[in-house]
Amino acid sequence: MGYALNGLRTLIKTEHNILVHAVATVIVIALGWWRGLGTVKWCIILGVIALVWICEAFNTALERLCDMITKEQHPVIKQVKDISSGAVLIAAILAVVLGVLVFFF
Repeated sequence: MGYALNGLRTLIKTEHNILVHAVATVIVIALGWWRGLGTVKWCIILGVIALVWICEAFNTALERLCDMITKEQHPVIKQVKDISSGAVLIAAILAVVLGVLVFFF
């Protein structure tokens, strides 16, 4: 568990996008508490929050690994980084769509 906590600390301290996710997380949790969400809706909200954070963590790890392989521009490394970033975007879009459904329907 120590390695995992070190990884989370590193992610939070060094990755700018995590700040955006953290602010969104706090806002959504506060809105959910204020709206008095039921158990199923909380499970949906917390699940997509976790998914976005997990995707961001894997994206960051993969980008750092790619940077260790080469600092030069390489088309395959660029594709790997772009695909990984795309996964974060997919998770974030899903989170927004499910958030709208949970809070407004």
